[in-house]
Amino acid sequence: MNAEEEALRKAGKAKEASKALTTLPTEVKNLALRAMAESLEKNAERIIAENSMDVDAATKSGLTRAFIDRLTLNRHRIVGMASELREIVALPDPVGEVIDGWTTRHGLEIRRVRVPLGVVALIYESRPNVTSDAAGICLKSGNAVLLRGGSEAIRSNIAIARLLSKTAMSQGVPEGAIQIIETTDRKAVTQMLRLREFIDVVIPRGGADLIRTVVENSTVPVIETGTGICHTYVDDEADLEAAERIVFNAKTQRPSTCNSLNTLLVHRSVANRFLPSAVSRLEEARVEIRGCKETRKIAPTVKPATDDDWKTEYLDLILAVRVVSGVREAIDHINTYGTHHSDAIITQNYDRAHQFTREVDSATVYVNASTRFTDGNQFGMGSEIGISTQKLHARGPMSVRELTSSKFVVLGSGQVRE
Repeated sequence: MNAEEEALRKAGKAKEASKALTTLPTEVKNLALRAMAESLEKNAERIIAENSMDVDAATKSGLTRAFIDRLTLNRHRIVGMASELREIVALPDPVGEVIDGWTTRHGLEIRRVRVPLGVVALIYESRPNVTSDAAGICLKSGNAVLLRGGSEAIRSNIAIARLLSKTAMSQGVPEGAIQIIETTDRKAVTQMLRLREFIDVVIPRGGADLIRTVVENSTVPVIETGTGICHTYVDDEADLEAAERIVFNAKTQRPSTCNSLNTLLVHRSVANRFLPSAVSRLEEARVEIRGCKETRKIAPTVKPATDDDWKTEYLDLILAVRVVSGVREAIDHINTYGTHHSDAIITQNYDRAHQFTREVDSATVYVNASTRFTDGNQFGMGSEIGISTQKLHARGPMSVRELTSSKFVVLGSGQVRE
């Protein structure tokens, strides 16, 4: 079977499964999710063995430290994947939820009800944990999922997807509800993007090139997840001790993630007090800092920044720093170079905080907190299938409710329109 045939066959099976998933009882979905979590834990060593082969191949290929970090699984991370499936169990089932309701002047009772999207195709890179997250979120929201992970994680993804699919079916989930494209041939992706009759939405999750390719070539509707050029602005009325702690966390806690800090903006009047200590602490954590001329005068160890640094998602221990005149310049910089993902202001000034949250055009805007919190789990939404940076349908972390649409149910008693 070639790549196109595999994509077509599995998309057709997913479409059939999606019809049964629409009415699958919550109890069945939750039993399956619990069993899937247990299967991950029981088969951790087998998954790690497959993942080790992926990691070895990626290392030999010279892929970056950040990429290897995203790719690597260990027992702790697999336990975390299982935990996230159990957290999805605890979420309310969105299918059938009445969002709104009213009665018209003709006596019609109108209800807006949540329904699954149908078949979700997820095209993603490097992170094997996305395989289990997506399977769990789609199952709970009543959607069939067709997964296509990156070639670098092919062994890990296949091992996880096969295990979860088999386990889910043993609990009454229809065959075809959880599937993975097992070929690394890119023709499979090209085919998926054309299968509008079977696939209801495509979600690309990865770097800018992947997202651009999907958006530009898909005839299937796309929910665009974006790259994360995330900013933190330290205002002249900031608690500088808290600011240093927040900046350090946002950059170093896990630098390979899309919600980690890329650019630090500092008010000119506090730069001399804030930057020496902040830069020293970051450099001790092996962060490479690239700064504007003013930054380098204050902290001579900083490397010079170029225009490309303001528009680069590092996903690594690299940080760009710029001194600005105030909140206005900070907002303008963010709206010029940002990717509408996650941006923060550190300030004790209410008016500036309000201005920042009102004018920064990002999916998530913070006041006095780390951008690392942009995550469905951290928001109390359960695991996420991605972080949407567009403005249609869903924006920010997407969990079970964001993978639903709605339909109108209209109850009448014989009314006709005159």
